[in-house]
Amino acid sequence: MLHPRDVSGAHEGGADRLLVVDQVESGGLSPEPGLVSAVCHETDLPVRAMLRLEDSYTATRSDLTRLVGLGEDYRAVGVEGVSFGFLTPELTVDVEVCDHLADALAGLPWTFHRAFDASLETDLAWRQVAGLPGLDSVLAAGSARGLAAGHDELTDRAASDPVVARLLMAGGGLRGEHVPWLVRAGVGMFHVASSVRPSGTWRAHVDAGHVRAWRLLLDDAADRAAGLEPWQPTGRSS
Repeated sequence: MLHPRDVSGAHEGGADRLLVVDQVESGGLSPEPGLVSAVCHETDLPVRAMLRLEDSYTATRSDLTRLVGLGEDYRAVGVEGVSFGFLTPELTVDVEVCDHLADALAGLPWTFHRAFDASLETDLAWRQVAGLPGLDSVLAAGSARGLAAGHDELTDRAASDPVVARLLMAGGGLRGEHVPWLVRAGVGMFHVASSVRPSGTWRAHVDAGHVRAWRLLLDDAADRAAGLEPWQPTGRSS
């Protein structure tokens, strides 16, 4: 969500949860609390807000103070949770920073966002995030180049590890053909980003028809995976 006018399209189309961000050209930064408040007032859907001050995967001690303050501001205006994710200079999950934020914002569930795909050792990163307090989702594409490159690896990982399947929110260049494979692997959360905006541009507001198309696709994939309808895959992407 970039604007309160995005809410109606998401709501009418059948979205489950909203993420409020600012400056998507920088990968998404923390929005003003006033914007978050306006979005929360427009919907009864769960709303999360980004905690990220600059286009970087690291956070300093002074950053932490500001991030905690923003998190409390977001809590005060009605968010259900927050989204953040930080790495060390060695490109491993910064467990200390993430623990600090999670403890300081206790009671707010959170998504590990963006930085995860930039971690150097994926196996280690999944082990590290699995133990973080309050974490209920990890936005990942399986590759820093997006799902076009990481889909197969991510699907195989989710199919073989129920913890990954439970935590994974697939996103980052998500395409319709990715969905059935991910759902069959146990994935239940998807981040659709600009694909729900006309022409895929962030300058357009969220369109209810675009959201509804994703909603129908996801529901159909879930029904087929549950055996309610025969499933006939057309081939995996690479």
